[in-house]
Parts: sequence; structure tokens; C-alpha cells
Amino acid sequence: MTRGGQYALAAGIVAALALGVFAFSVGSRGDLGLVELGSKAPNFTANALDAAKTPRTLASYKGQVVLLNVWATWCEPCKVEMPSMERLHHLFGDKGLKVVAVSIDAPGKEKDVASYAKKQGYTFEIVHDPDGEIQRIYQTTGVPESFVIDKDGKILRKVIGAEDWVSGGNRALFAKLLGVPLPDTTAFSDSGRKADTLTGTFQRTAPIPGTNPGGAPPRAP
Repeated sequence: MTRGGQYALAAGIVAALALGVFAFSVGSRGDLGLVELGSKAPNFTANALDAAKTPRTLASYKGQVVLLNVWATWCEPCKVEMPSMERLHHLFGDKGLKVVAVSIDAPGKEKDVASYAKKQGYTFEIVHDPDGEIQRIYQTTGVPESFVIDKDGKILRKVIGAEDWVSGGNRALFAKLLGVPLPDTTAFSDSGRKADTLTGTFQRTAPIPGTNPGGAPPRAP
């Protein structure tokens, strides 16, 4: 075989391998496609923390705005942001917002998850996905990772890492999605925690639609 033929053969092998890797990657996602902003949020199944382990799916929250959070009891950044999720739940839970935290703790850890939630006094919905299937379905890179899903089931925002869910920008976002006035938050700070505990713990991934840079609510015309 000539040198040119050897190069052509090698190039063909490389191309075939690349195609195989691509096909495996696409196939491993099934029919989900890419989970990205503006795409339809894929369905998932997780178990409620009751004795019957009642299944919950995204369809369980149809017609509601959903804050979908992927977390674990061993995740320190998850512990940082969860108090703000509880306060968000108190602000908007009776206005059409469903805060759903899906634990990816290992099988058999249901009692640990339930115990942690009870100890912290969390009243938003916490469910358990012992196989961590939601990580594949939502193509997450770690925990915590969160998705804001509108009433039509579309993903409007994705946040990687801990977030202050009652910051001015987030309150404005959820009020807009729910079509309600901004709630009175004079009873607690943006985070509900002491200011000196917040430094460097929360992140802002991108400007939030409907807010000014920096997360402040838009000014009236």
C-alpha cells in the first residue's frame, strides 16, 4: 500500500471512530435531544418521601411555574441555597410556583433525605431519585443545578451552582412569570441569612429576563 493509501485508511478509521462516539452520545440521550434554554423540559420520575414512595413526574406540576432543583444531602453548596428556596416557596407557593428539589442520594437513603428536610424545616416538595436518572435526563454536570420552567413546560433559565433564589432579580422573575405583584419582603433580607454568611456563596449566571443588570426589578416607564 502506498503512503497516500495509508493516510487515507488512517483518516477513514479516525472518521469512523468519531462517528461512532457521536452516535453513542446521541443514543445515550435517547429521544431527549439537548436540554437548553427555550427547549421543552423533559419528563422525569422521582419518589415522594412518604411510606408509599408515591411517584412524582414533571406532569404532576402541569400548568405551574416550576423551580426544579437537583441536589444531594452531602452537597455543601446545596445546603447554602436551600434556605432561600424555602423563602421563595413561602413568597410564591400559593400563587402558582412549585419548588421541587430532586435528591440524587443513593438507594436506601430515603430516610436520611426525609430526616434532613425535617430537621431544616423545609416545606417545599422534596423527592428522591435513587438512581440519579434525572442527571442523565437533564444533562447536568453536578449539584446543585436548577431549572426554571414556565407554565408551558419550557426551560427559561438554568443555574449551575448555589443561587440566592430570593434576590431582587429572582423575585422579579417569578412575579413576572406568575403574573403577580412583587411580594413584600421587608420581613427578611434578600437571602434570609446574615449578610456575612453570603460572601462568595451565590452566583449569578446571566442577566434575568425582565430585570435590569445586577438583578434589580425594572423601573416603571
